[in-house]
Amino acid sequence: MTADELSGTAAPGIPAPPPGLVVLGRFEEAPGYDISRPQGSASWLFTWTVRGRGRLRQGANTTRAGAGDLVVLGPGVPHAYGVEPGAGHWQFWWVHCQARPSWLPWLGPYDSGDGMYVVPAAPATPHDRVEAAFCRMLADARGPGASGSPDAGEPAPGTDDRVAVAHDSAARELALCALEEIVLLTAAGAREPAHRPGLDPRIQRVQELLAADPGAPHTVDSLAAQVALSPSRLAHLFTRQLGQSPMRALREARLRHAARLLEGTGLSVERVAVASGFVSPFHFHRVFRERFGMTPGEYRAGRPMVGT
Repeated sequence: MTADELSGTAAPGIPAPPPGLVVLGRFEEAPGYDISRPQGSASWLFTWTVRGRGRLRQGANTTRAGAGDLVVLGPGVPHAYGVEPGAGHWQFWWVHCQARPSWLPWLGPYDSGDGMYVVPAAPATPHDRVEAAFCRMLADARGPGASGSPDAGEPAPGTDDRVAVAHDSAARELALCALEEIVLLTAAGAREPAHRPGLDPRIQRVQELLAADPGAPHTVDSLAAQVALSPSRLAHLFTRQLGQSPMRALREARLRHAARLLEGTGLSVERVAVASGFVSPFHFHRVFRERFGMTPGEYRAGRPMVGT
């Protein structure tokens, strides 16, 4: 697969690049550009706006992206994106890849639900350095053989000059290292969002309980009892204010906890599953793969699945 073969991936109805690849580009699109993937993507999608405005939807959540905003869409959730109505254009960098486990704590404070992470632009973010990292990532993805100069990042003859594919292991690792720098720069420069305005303190308390001990045997009934609400009232309030059910939020918290254990401990996958609150290892493998695009073992090893 070459970059020119991927030039059609930005057409409506065309699936995202397959998992296991690192594919990136810089697009400048006019009004009417609109991508919809009802099945979502098997890989993560990172977008960083250079200028203009875009609009992105992931599940039930929608956000608008302006200059300096990093928006990340996790795999397996229906998504769509395009030029914001009324905007003259949208110039943005985009990357399809598998996220490294170490990035999740940096992105976690900007979780908008349904696998969308919105890191807003901030004065403390060095935009020139972020732009330079993307340019380096493009050059690294193309590799030394893509042009006469290893650092130029020029496309090979006959390819789409907006798209690059990191084919070999060295190119992928170099490209991912540049993207890691981008994630860290944007997340560190932005101010962590406070609790949403108007968030019910009881819902905030439930969020804290899930984050503090995701492996506990939480149920809607047990959570409701701790905040003096009926189970039905808790479920209604939680879903209305946060856009997902308490049990969906619990599963997400457990998966993030499992990812941290896989990265930072030597526990077996089965013990990680139990410690994260998953009773069935089979269920854990299935939902983990749906969420991260790879099995727990591959996640730990840092080797995403290819061609599935």
